[in-house]
Amino acid sequence: MRLDKFLKVSRIIKRRTVAAQACDDGRAEVNGRPAKPSARLKAGDEVTLRFGDKIFSFRVLSLNENARKEEASSLYEVLNED
Repeated sequence: MRLDKFLKVSRIIKRRTVAAQACDDGRAEVNGRPAKPSARLKAGDEVTLRFGDKIFSFRVLSLNENARKEEASSLYEVLNED
């Protein structure tokens, strides 16, 4: 699954266009490397997002094309939230 779509489906970022813009601005990394919106994710990948002075890191647990609000947080495990 694409990084921008995962961020939207998991409800980490509300809109896919906003998620894509964050990636284009260099605020997203997958496994320690800068990532484009089209980066392919797989279970076990570690993603880091930077918003201003805040850093949010998580590990991908599951890739579902659709997830209800109640299921969204089960798609990832939070590693760091500074």
